[in-house]
Amino acid sequence: MVGKTGLHALKALAALAALGDGEYMGAAAVARQIGAPQNYLGKLLQTLAREGLVVGQKGLNGGFRLAKEARKIPLLDVIEPIEHVSRWNGCFLGRKKCSGTNACAVHSRWEGVRNAYLHFLKETTVADIADAE
Repeated sequence: MVGKTGLHALKALAALAALGDGEYMGAAAVARQIGAPQNYLGKLLQTLAREGLVVGQKGLNGGFRLAKEARKIPLLDVIEPIEHVSRWNGCFLGRKKCSGTNACAVHSRWEGVRNAYLHFLKETTVADIADAE
């Protein structure tokens, strides 16, 4: 359900969640820890920085750290800029008009799955996955 880039973003934030206050971890170290290509992960961390999820610092002892506490970062905030799951509000079969009153064949089943998945992403935090590592 989550693509490779989304998984790398989640794993990277879980790795950063283990840092102490004021500590930073370089993109290369994060990449080694989670098994991701370094250049790719560096660009991904820059994207997450633009989203306000991580803070980057250049120079000696620089790198990345979480912008706020891991328990305050829902997985949806991490996944949305990468996977764009909010656009899943459309019809599963691609119909232009699909609603409760004009439903496609799978409307009610898709709506239940979509809502459960989005609820999971909203209610589960980076701290939850960091604790599982």
